[in-house]
Amino acid sequence: MLLAIAFAHAPLFVTDVERGPSLANEIAAFFHMVFVNNHARPLFAFLFGYSLVQLLNRRLARGEQWVSARKLLRRRGWWLVAIGFAHVVLFVPIDILATYGLAAVLLVGLLRRSDRALLWTAGLVMVPATLMVGGAMGFPLSQGIPTFVKGSIATGGAGFGELLTGRLMGWPFTLAVGLLMVVPGVLIGMWAGRRGFLDEPARHRSFLTRAAVITTALSVAGSVPAGLIQAGWWTDASGAALWAASFAQPLTGYAGGIGMAAIVALVAIRAARGRGRLTTAVEALGQRSMSFYLFQSVAFVLVFYPYGLMLEDDLGLAHATAVGAATWLVSLLIADVMRRAGHRGPAEILLRRLAYRNRQDASGPR
Repeated sequence: MLLAIAFAHAPLFVTDVERGPSLANEIAAFFHMVFVNNHARPLFAFLFGYSLVQLLNRRLARGEQWVSARKLLRRRGWWLVAIGFAHVVLFVPIDILATYGLAAVLLVGLLRRSDRALLWTAGLVMVPATLMVGGAMGFPLSQGIPTFVKGSIATGGAGFGELLTGRLMGWPFTLAVGLLMVVPGVLIGMWAGRRGFLDEPARHRSFLTRAAVITTALSVAGSVPAGLIQAGWWTDASGAALWAASFAQPLTGYAGGIGMAAIVALVAIRAARGRGRLTTAVEALGQRSMSFYLFQSVAFVLVFYPYGLMLEDDLGLAHATAVGAATWLVSLLIADVMRRAGHRGPAEILLRRLAYRNRQDASGPR
């Protein structure tokens, strides 16, 4: 999840994604369109919705009533909104914490609704979300402009005060747009959480295998046309074909995000037979995911912004993607060191102290 987010966010910090080796940038553009753009978001949303079910079930198993558990989940959601707002104020305008916090506040009531209600709501919201993202993709692609992956949050030489004003003015809009795009994934994650597909992946191996194959194939098929256009390898795409590709990519991206979760679950089955150092390190990183999501923003600001290494004008898409991968690897190493030392993530500690009102609550599910 964090690797996908790093790939998605790092290119947003450069001023010109076409700078550097053209072939490497074309390959990176194709990779982003097929495997990263509109795939990282539904993966995160799916896992977030799944975790809401886990948290609810653990509270109810302890004898807590539904109303009390619902209040706790909403309180956690509001604190995520607050932490996300602080993230925007201090660092960058790309924040997902507030988006998912608001999603928890608004959708927690659906945890008691039927499977049919969850899936129908997800399907209905998916329509305007796909139209919005597809429309935003189609126009630049039709003009031959790579703005879909272009660094829209590069400073352009602006100072901190100017950047802060822009972030604050744009935050409500980005929060609303982000909420619309993540709702389908969160609801599908709730549906999956009720069945425990990721809790006991070995028991659901056959279903996960089918889901991984079908959703990944659908996602790749729906994303390749847009990837070819974005990379400049399909230059004579007609208007109808171009717009069809623009809408198919985000729509099938939902399937791709879910497919990624299924693939990870299948890998976990194999990893459980013999836990190597990499498996242990990835698990440590996942247990501190919010802390290292925020760490990514700190790292990207230090690498790209003028009050850091000032590389926003020097790197293109391929190099920015490499920066994202390197940031994830550093996160992996630090998380493993924290695991060995017995330290939990500071952001996770903060959220628990804010959301849980007493010591008994704080000893609940992590």
